[in-house]
Amino acid sequence: MTDLLSPEHENRLATAPRGALQLAEITAFAVSVPLPDHAQVTLGVGRTIKRDAVVVRVRSADGLTGWGEAHHGRAPTAIAAMINDTLAEGLVSMDGGDVVALNRHMARALQLTQGSSGAAALAISGIDMALWDLRARAAGWPLCRLLGGAPKPIAAYAGGVALGWDDPEALAEEARGLVARGYRAIKQRIGDSPQRDLARLRALRDALGPEVAIMCDANSLYSPRDVRQVMTHLSDLGIRWLEEPFMPQESRRYADAARYATVPLAAGENLFSRQEFAQLIAAGSVTEIQPDLSKAGGITEGLRIAGMALAHGLDVHPHASMTALNAAATLHFLSAIEGGGWLEADVSRFNPLRDALVSGAPEIGADGCFRAGDAPGLGVEVDEDFIREHPSIPGSAYRRD
Repeated sequence: MTDLLSPEHENRLATAPRGALQLAEITAFAVSVPLPDHAQVTLGVGRTIKRDAVVVRVRSADGLTGWGEAHHGRAPTAIAAMINDTLAEGLVSMDGGDVVALNRHMARALQLTQGSSGAAALAISGIDMALWDLRARAAGWPLCRLLGGAPKPIAAYAGGVALGWDDPEALAEEARGLVARGYRAIKQRIGDSPQRDLARLRALRDALGPEVAIMCDANSLYSPRDVRQVMTHLSDLGIRWLEEPFMPQESRRYADAARYATVPLAAGENLFSRQEFAQLIAAGSVTEIQPDLSKAGGITEGLRIAGMALAHGLDVHPHASMTALNAAATLHFLSAIEGGGWLEADVSRFNPLRDALVSGAPEIGADGCFRAGDAPGLGVEVDEDFIREHPSIPGSAYRRD
């Protein structure tokens, strides 16, 4: 008798029956774009000198195409190879519409060798996102409607690889320009030193006034002493949240900080599965939950994480800062879930992965919101010539000055 939990049984369930959305091809592309000097930003990890991405294409036997993004994990060729060499062949001929079963199948395929976190989660995320795009295109619906929602205004904050460790005056000028474009919230990178960080935040508050929300992201560069030093000042400045002061695994530090925090703590962009988010939520220290759909297992896992957050009365503010594909998926995701918060919009000075890789991406409105369109799937079209013309560039995307 066949074991109902065996891989053989699961494969038979997922193999496409006649008339289903049978998968014919899964391909990942590692893409890089060098940054000119004027577009480079200094952050805690160094000065940005290029942008990397892993773009995933799935095709059905009847000619439909879906697109997704796997976060590059600072190793874009490795993530692309994991998709192309380990996962793709095992998905061909399966039912691309059975996304939940395929997500489970991929996790099992990698479990014994890669686990369910890190690089494995990144690879699964890109395929999962592309499968949802494919499924929505086959239905002729925008993804948010397929997920149970509808296009609606989603408030956005100006984030991504921007607002770095520049002089306070330059940051204030940059932020004023973003507000003029429609943004009603911005996120400033901190983690330099408490004194310099606070000087930048004060300059932003003075320039923008009380009506614009300001978040800050320490990129895990703070010590507990740093957090104690800045916390009262952050509260006085009306900072909306302090993001990732510590590494996400440092639960004791988050628990201690939550006892004296006077602004909310945010985290989650560097977690990789519902199990890791379950631990984060259960700990009760972080109240702003930030999964990245290109990291945490795709849209399938993102919906599970959003359900857990909702059950605990927490809002979800997804991280998204690489390409317009993840941004589009996140916009549709937020348009479909209850408890959805801000969309992170990449406002980098120069980012062809946002502006040239795809066409049809929504733009911010005068109300500070983005709105998903009615086009099927993610609602954007990928320029495959751009992918061919921008192969991966070896080396780190950041340079230490």
